[in-house]
Parts: sequence; structure tokens; C-alpha cells
Amino acid sequence: MSGIKFGVVATQAGVSWESLLSVWQDMDVNSNFESMWLMDHFVTSFGTEVGAEGPCMESWTALAGLAYATSRIRIGILVSGNTYRHPLVLAKQATTVDHISEGRLEFGLGAAWHPYEHEAYGIPFGTTRERLARFDEAIQYIKLLWTEPTPEFKGKYYQLDAPPYNPPNVQKPHPPILLGGGGEKKTLLTVAKYADASNVMGTPEEVARKFAVLDKHCEKIGRDPSTIRRTIQVPLYVTEDNDFRKRVLQGFASNNSTTVEEAGKSLLIGSTEEIKEQVQAYVDAGVQEFMLAQWPRFFPDALRRFSDDVIRDFR
Repeated sequence: MSGIKFGVVATQAGVSWESLLSVWQDMDVNSNFESMWLMDHFVTSFGTEVGAEGPCMESWTALAGLAYATSRIRIGILVSGNTYRHPLVLAKQATTVDHISEGRLEFGLGAAWHPYEHEAYGIPFGTTRERLARFDEAIQYIKLLWTEPTPEFKGKYYQLDAPPYNPPNVQKPHPPILLGGGGEKKTLLTVAKYADASNVMGTPEEVARKFAVLDKHCEKIGRDPSTIRRTIQVPLYVTEDNDFRKRVLQGFASNNSTTVEEAGKSLLIGSTEEIKEQVQAYVDAGVQEFMLAQWPRFFPDALRRFSDDVIRDFR
């Protein structure tokens, strides 16, 4: 049970810069969390127009400021949407933040999924097949920039013709690459080929199945599956209030078109003692690192209770 890591997804959605900065600096100094994460969206909703009108700062700009304002925690975006930026721009942003943070960046990337955001702002979305193909090419492109002196790449969507890349990253050979998504045929194959870490979501049973699929992909390409860190993003609600618990579970069940019982299996919710059991179920499923999602806003008291009462039992 030892060696499990914990981070917090305290995002820029629906909050002021002052509030975001305060929580990040507090967790940096006064918690047992090892990492802090933003999201990469331009609106505050979960993929629809409903609830999209709140304040939402741009992720990499905010992360640069938070990198400078913190000193201990690992930092990252869970995860950058590949459709939002050309991979050269994203690589340069990441390298810049790696320098500002003095080597504390975790580089997260995903294929992108938010349909309303793309439609509203006129960002080309494409088919699922196209997004996954671009995602696979983009991570190859970025890794070549970060590891080869004169990289060349001729993909369908992206090309490199031996360009310079300077400055290099602080971390060698590059910041750890965390790829988000649990698609079993394409996404987890891309993870097996290029990632240092995999980030998925779901119940312990679903997570265990996805990690088993990842292992099979690794075996097919001749990679040691133990070289990929297994992480999960999971919502956290520390509470002894049964009415609040019911409202949360009903909300998640409605949003995910499932039952309250099933919704409860994909959350960490309840007292700290109940949550320890839920964390252990994920550990048994193969999870090595937790990114605790605080949505629709962060709850500093809950984070402090988790930090003080739960993390110490998993070290």
C-alpha cells in the first residue's frame, strides 16, 4: 500500500485568480499533496451550453503564474486538448512552464472531447477517428522536438523539417508525459507507445479492465507495462451529511445516465474512513496516483481533511 501519490484538480473554472492562487499556494505549503492540476477548457460546463457562462481563465497562462507562485508541488494540466493548439505551440508552452517551475511540470495531453466548446468558438472538431489520429501524431511530434537535435516527421496532420528547438526542457529527457483517456482500441495503444503515465476515469472495476488492456498493448509492442504510471481522476466529497451525499450521487447519476448505486462506485464520497476504503479499492485495481477532482468548485476544508487523515495511511 505504500508509495501511493495524491494530487488535486483545483481548476480555473468559475473562480477568480485570487481564489485560485490562494488555494494553490495553501496546498503547496500546508498539505501532503504531491501535485496540483488545472483543466484545459474555455468554458465552465461539462460539454454542453448549460452552465458554460462562468469565468474560465486560459490554462497554460494560468499555469505559468501558478508555477512561479509555488515551489514544491508538481504541476500540470489534466489534460491539454490537442485540438486547441498546434503541437509546436503546446511544446513551447510546456517547456516555458518547465523552466518557470524549475522542473516541476507534468505534461498532460488528450485528444479533446468537449463538443459545445468547439462549436461555439469555431474550433475544428472532426470525427473521433480524426482526433485520435491527430493525438497520436501530436505526441510523436512533441517527443521528437524534445529529444532529437534535428527532428524530422512527415505525418498526415503534422510535419517537422529539422527545425531548431531551444531552450531544451529542464527535465531530462523531457517532462513526464501523461496521456488522458480510456479508449481501449486507440487511446490506450497510444499510451502504450509514448506515455510515461496513463490517466483514466471510472469505477475500480472499469479502471482495472482498462489497465489490463493497456498491459496487453504493451506486451504486443514489446514494452514493459510497469514503466507506465497508472493514474486516475476521481471526484472527492468529504462529508458526513447524508442529504448532501444523496444530492451529489443523484446529480452524478443523472449526468451519466446511470443509477445512484453505480454513480457511487466512481466517486470518493463520505467520511474519511469510508473514503479510505474507496481509495483502497482503486489501489487494488492498480491505481498508483490519484488526481482528486473538486467540481463545481474546490472545497479547501475537504482537501485539508483528506490530506491530514487519508494520505498518511497510504504512504
